[in-house]
Amino acid sequence: MELFHILNEMEEMIENSPRIPMTRRVMVDEDRLLDYLDRIRTTLPEELRQARWLLQEREKVLADTRKEAGRLLEDAQKQLEKRAEESEVVKKAQAIADEIIHKAEQVAREIKQGAREYADEILGGLEEELDKIMTQIRNGRAELRGVKVNDGVNSRAAQG
Repeated sequence: MELFHILNEMEEMIENSPRIPMTRRVMVDEDRLLDYLDRIRTTLPEELRQARWLLQEREKVLADTRKEAGRLLEDAQKQLEKRAEESEVVKKAQAIADEIIHKAEQVAREIKQGAREYADEILGGLEEELDKIMTQIRNGRAELRGVKVNDGVNSRAAQG
């Protein structure tokens, strides 16, 4: 950097300048000092421009980094919410499935019980009909053998 080089030359000039006795003052070559100042003025705008550019670049990098960090944070938050939501959905679905299975098992038990009761009714009715038919058959056979039959009891005694 040119500016530091000029400042170093200026410092060297001051160190090598003659001193005024009994003071801390030095005598400097005015033309040489003014020349250094002119060089500083011409160099300074370039140095400032570079410094400004560096600051702007730093701000851009910081802004991009902040934006990227915000985006990453937002993405992470969305994924966390999605996973929590999915987890909640899974829990709800499992609860609903368990409830459906429980109800289905209950309905199946009720249907099975109803079917048994219905079958028992049908078989009971069929048994009564068969008893009537058996009684008629016994009475008919007893008549063929010449045995008088009054009710089902006599017919059974006659058979025995």
